[in-house]
Amino acid sequence: MPIDTNKIKNVRKLEGEVVSDKMNKTRVIAVYWLKKHLKYQKYYRQTSRFKAHDEGNVYKTGDKVVIKQTKPMSKDKRWEIVGLIK
Repeated sequence: MPIDTNKIKNVRKLEGEVVSDKMNKTRVIAVYWLKKHLKYQKYYRQTSRFKAHDEGNVYKTGDKVVIKQTKPMSKDKRWEIVGLIK
């Protein structure tokens, strides 16, 4: 179910890749971005991993998804998968 990411308003959203689908109703999403080293002026890739809720166990490893911030669902899970990226 592809979605248009521009329709999500007034909530923090991130685009990332599903890197683990081993848990029930939970997926681990890796979000990447580039940072510039202050001294050497070289770009390097920074990674953050978020646990996101997936009610129907729909998304599998390798899928590009959009996640949005939501109220805490467990100790580590504070994100919810909105849908696939077109």
